[in-house]
Formats: sequence, C-alpha cells, structure tokens
Amino acid sequence: MSTLVIVESPAKAKTIKKYLGPGYEVVASMGHVRDLPAAKLSVDVKHDFAPKYAVIKGKEKLVSELKKDVEKSDKVILATDPDREGEAISWHLSTLLDLNLEDKNRVTFNEITKTGIKNGMEHPRAVDMNLVNAQQARRILDRLVGYRLSPFISQKIRRGLSAGRVQSVAVRMIVDREEEIRAFKPEEYWTIDAKFTAPSRKVFSASLYGDENGKIKIENKEQSDAILSRLNGASYTVKTLKKGTRKKNPAPPFTTSSRRLRGSSVSRLRRPCAPRRSCMRASMFRASARPVL
Repeated sequence: MSTLVIVESPAKAKTIKKYLGPGYEVVASMGHVRDLPAAKLSVDVKHDFAPKYAVIKGKEKLVSELKKDVEKSDKVILATDPDREGEAISWHLSTLLDLNLEDKNRVTFNEITKTGIKNGMEHPRAVDMNLVNAQQARRILDRLVGYRLSPFISQKIRRGLSAGRVQSVAVRMIVDREEEIRAFKPEEYWTIDAKFTAPSRKVFSASLYGDENGKIKIENKEQSDAILSRLNGASYTVKTLKKGTRKKNPAPPFTTSSRRLRGSSVSRLRRPCAPRRSCMRASMFRASARPVL
C-alpha cells in the first residue's frame, strides 16, 4: 500500500478505487468521525466559544482502523465532499490521524468520473480553514441555540418541541409581526368616488384626491357629507389626460388544486360548485372532448 485516499461514502470509494487503479487504497470515513458530544453543551462559552469535540460514539473502531491504514501508507489524500461539511470532515481526520494541516493533501472531486477524479488528483491543496470555520460556526450556533432554547420551549409550549437557529429566526419574525398587529390602531377613513359621462357617452370612474389646497384626508361621515354638498351641482372638466400601454398576461392553466378552489368560489352557476362536483364536471369535459384533425 502506498497512497491512502479517504472519502466519505463507501459507494464512492469503490468507484474511485476503480478509476485510480493500483497503488491506491480507498477507504470511507462514513461521514463525520468527530462531533460535539450530545450529552452536554460541549461549547466553552467563557473561552471564545471553543468547541469540545469527541469521536462519535460507535466510530471508535473505524478511527482505529484508519490510524492503522495511515501507518502503513506512504501518503494520505483527503478526498471528502467539496463543501463545508466535507472540508470539516477532512480537518477532523487530519487532527485525529496526526496529519500536517499545511500539507497539500486535500483534493476535491466535482464529479465521480474518470476525468473528474484525474482533475481532482492533479490539484491538491491544504485544508481550507475558512470553510472549516464556517462549518464550525454553524455547528456551534446550532448547539447554543438548540440546547438553551429547546428546554424552554418544551416546558412552556409543549413537551417534545425543539428549536434551532432556523426555527428561532422564524419565530422571531412571527413574534415581531404579531406585535405590529397588536400595536396597530385602526383609524376611520372615507373615500368619495364618482362616475362621469363624457360627451362621447363613454362612462369613466374617478376618485376625489383633493382641492385647491392639496390632498384631502376624510376622517368621518360629517366631513364626507360636507364635501359632497360642495360637489353636488358642480361642473367638472378633464384637465389632463395621460395615455399609456398596460400589459396583461393570461392566467396560468388550472392545476388540480386551483381548479377545485375556483369551482368552489365561482357563483356563475345556479349554486356554488363543490370540489367533488367540479372534479366530476372536469372529468365529463375531458371525456367529451375530441381532437380536432
């Protein structure tokens, strides 16, 4: 054995071994090998949020076998997945297997093909600590939020509920919106609309905006009646006319759910059409349709 290649998946290991050929031994780490222990917070909040990692329970034997494989190899290549999780796994493996983090022993395969494997092996690099730190920040944040907020939610709302960094932000947005709704103070307002007939007999609608002093805000019925009394019997002139082009797209075709909703809401028939009846009529329509040749 000369070169040891460590990947995440056993299925990938077999394929990569076939492409690499003799002189390479490909083994799988089966995903993460080290993580924050679940029995406690495992994050030292008082010392710069330092994580306290440990080998995942049940993977002690795997780590021991990997160490033996490293001892028998001349070179070790870390070929975990090309993402933050994969980079973190390579870093954990480097730490557990006593590999030098400055060595260019990290390769990534963007595709599991002969070309992809060849390109990856031709461009080794060191472990990218920026990606590793990004994964650690996400993992530590998950632990801090989840372990401290979940007991509170389970106690105050319902037993068994949990929270995390994603749910917590969503809950915060919901709470903020609810507070805005509760703080809203309804205000009475009125509008005055009218229909006018042009000399060409064309009818058009208009809404009252204001008078010579500017925009008018109608706050009650008394104010509305006073304005109406001024408008009755007055003469009206169109001062400006603005022409433009408005684009209107057709409605999208019906899906099963939108057809049922439309069938329940449309009142053009003698009585509202229930979802079951709308489905029956749609089926009858499809059955009666004939292709046009």
